[in-house]
Amino acid sequence: MASIWNQVTLSDWSPRAWQGASYTYRLLFGSLQHWRSSSWLMQQAEPIGAILLSVLFALAPFVSTTLIGVLLVACAAFLLLLLLSDDAQIGITPIHLLVALYWGVATVATTLSPVRQAAFGGWVKLTLYLLLFALCARILRSRSLRNWVVGVYLHVALAVSVYGLYQYRIGVDPLATWTDTSSTTAEATRIYSYLGNPNLLAGYLIPAVAFSLAAVFVWQRWTAKALAVTMLAVNSTALVLTLSRGGWIGFVAALFVFALLLVNWWSDRLPQQWRKWAIPTVLGASVLVVGLAVVSVPTLRDRAASIFAGREDSSNNFRLNVWAAVVDMIRDRPLIGIGPGNDAFNKVYPLFMRPKYTALSAYSVLLEITVETGFIGLFCFLWLLLVTVNRGIVELQRLRQTRERSGFWLMASLATMAGFMAHGLFDTVWYRPQINILWWLSVAIVASFYAEAKDKAQILEN
Repeated sequence: MASIWNQVTLSDWSPRAWQGASYTYRLLFGSLQHWRSSSWLMQQAEPIGAILLSVLFALAPFVSTTLIGVLLVACAAFLLLLLLSDDAQIGITPIHLLVALYWGVATVATTLSPVRQAAFGGWVKLTLYLLLFALCARILRSRSLRNWVVGVYLHVALAVSVYGLYQYRIGVDPLATWTDTSSTTAEATRIYSYLGNPNLLAGYLIPAVAFSLAAVFVWQRWTAKALAVTMLAVNSTALVLTLSRGGWIGFVAALFVFALLLVNWWSDRLPQQWRKWAIPTVLGASVLVVGLAVVSVPTLRDRAASIFAGREDSSNNFRLNVWAAVVDMIRDRPLIGIGPGNDAFNKVYPLFMRPKYTALSAYSVLLEITVETGFIGLFCFLWLLLVTVNRGIVELQRLRQTRERSGFWLMASLATMAGFMAHGLFDTVWYRPQINILWWLSVAIVASFYAEAKDKAQILEN
């Protein structure tokens, strides 16, 4: 049984056999090593890559998607230069393999799309995101650079949250009708900070909460810990004040997964008789805290109750009608979909939409993946999730043996992925560049730990 699991999760897969047999690998990767050894600039390639990533994550909440696209192109170009001049240890992992497989399916979906030109634009965006993942996984193998890039994001997220709290204090007006006008919370203030939409802000802050919680354990100086605690409190408060129901679900999912990983991290320090009660205690405490918060705060109670209001809530009714149309789209092209991107969706959706229910997306990440790349693409994506989570847990157990503090970043990455997926069940802000780059950052952090473990193993072998 263990052998089958290892095969499914690619736990025994090694890039060495492919690297030794692939002509393309030998031709491209490392072909400019001699130039790099004589170039002072490329000898600082990793710090330069970290600076480029830092600029991207620092500017993402404040600039247009066009500028974000330009920065993604710059990241892709730098990755190509880095790979051409890199040494043999380029850090390919099973996660890279599944990312490449998912990209391949999306490429086929684009080629066979009924709206090929529109799908091509989505394919380009997806390619840039996946190249960003590859660059992050390569650069973040360095612990110091990993700490730096995560730190930049956390400081920027703090500024975003503080401005959101200022909006709540002044009672900012909504930029659109985000709440059912007949609801008791219709007049409640929903903050959106620099991102212009409370659901988008909630998605942006899910990783901010997870990584600021990790920073409490990673950062050692008491002033840094105090800053991390402040970040955690401010980011959590801002996320709650978005009144985003999907964001709340993601928030709870992220904290719950982080709590489970913390229990596992410290379980060997607990008395033997307490260990079997640790996880049930975390589950019970989580339910109790969420229940008390919902019951004691009227606005939270009303918004939470609207989740179960069915079609009586206009937002719920809208999503149900969109989902019904999307299911019809999937039935029409079940295997390979219509091709990636919102442009392709906007071309095809009007043919299936219910009257008066226009939509820009499927309002569910899993439905969106299926409608874009079919059940084949959904299978590849779920396989990618399985391999990534399994690898994260394996690496976490390795780091647990030595109490390596960087393991808390790994916990935050896994918690972020859980939060994003929970939020993505009912919304598609995951596809917005401000959110999507954070998703691939989290996946890349998991991949970077895999490379770190392989490097250590090779050192021991030598």
